[in-house]
Amino acid sequence: MEAAFAIPGDLNTRTGGYIYERRLLESLNEIGQPTRHVRLITSWPHPTPEAEADLARALAALPDGMPLILDGLVFGAMDTDILARTQRPVIAMLHHPLGLEAGLPPDRAKALIARETANLRHAAHVVVPSPHTREILVAQFGVEPGRISIALPGFDRPSQGGPMDKAIPPLILSVGIICARKGHDILIDALARVAHLDWTCSIVGMTHDEGVRQALLAQRARLHLDHRVVFEGVVPTARLDQLYRQATLFALATRYEGYGLVLSEAQLYGLPILSCAVGAVPQTVPDGAALLTPPDDPAAFAAALERLLTDAAERKRLANESAARSTALPHWRDTARVMRQVVQHVAAPGV
Repeated sequence: MEAAFAIPGDLNTRTGGYIYERRLLESLNEIGQPTRHVRLITSWPHPTPEAEADLARALAALPDGMPLILDGLVFGAMDTDILARTQRPVIAMLHHPLGLEAGLPPDRAKALIARETANLRHAAHVVVPSPHTREILVAQFGVEPGRISIALPGFDRPSQGGPMDKAIPPLILSVGIICARKGHDILIDALARVAHLDWTCSIVGMTHDEGVRQALLAQRARLHLDHRVVFEGVVPTARLDQLYRQATLFALATRYEGYGLVLSEAQLYGLPILSCAVGAVPQTVPDGAALLTPPDDPAAFAAALERLLTDAAERKRLANESAARSTALPHWRDTARVMRQVVQHVAAPGV
């Protein structure tokens, strides 16, 4: 049976969530689960009236009974009554609950959590990218464990190009969209505390919140790091590959992750990893495979940075651990097989 996958915006957007859903959609069709892409207009999870009307039209155009995979930005914020009236099984594809996004006004966070809780009662099944997100949905949103499947992200392996010399001075690489949740402000504060050491830092990622970007630029200038911290923006795949290969270490001072694809990407390149013990991070790069500090603690993050920059043996140990763990990372077809099983289950429940 054909399924539909409704996703807002441009599938080629360079964020973890969009990369996950684009590769999942492609891989579903590759493994023989026909899945049509339903493109919705952008604005979710803060839908305009136009976006809500667009969603209603898109759903009405689908055949009754066709399994529908709904991106979490839409599912968690849409009108509950529309879900209740939908004449098809709905699979919620949730990367993490919307109300847990860092930086939301308390009233908005509360409203999103209430809406998502109500909407989850109408999902035939829920697919998440990590055990952590599953645990959150069970404990805080009341979703029955049997209605949740974990589809770990797949990973395309790096090209087999020749080895590339590490950058001199040492390059600290951070990859993550420019928003409050990624904790780039904590990273910059920590970098200022190790300014006596030799390093440069590249931060790669699209701007999701222009206010956050301007604040980061002002912070960088205030701390006299303009010549050492570079905001690369969105870069071509070849440039990102180059940065991963040249980097001495990978650092992400995140405040929350539903999975954290870039952490596993860093493992694929055999990089020592520094991040925060929050959300799904300890499952993605568990203790012993990375240095993890408390979130929102620039002093602790700076101490870990100094340790990695000055202790070659520690860097080598973590690099070896990253490379070893990367061999067990799934491929995208593995991710698609989980979703195919879910589609088949909701299309013919009880079979």
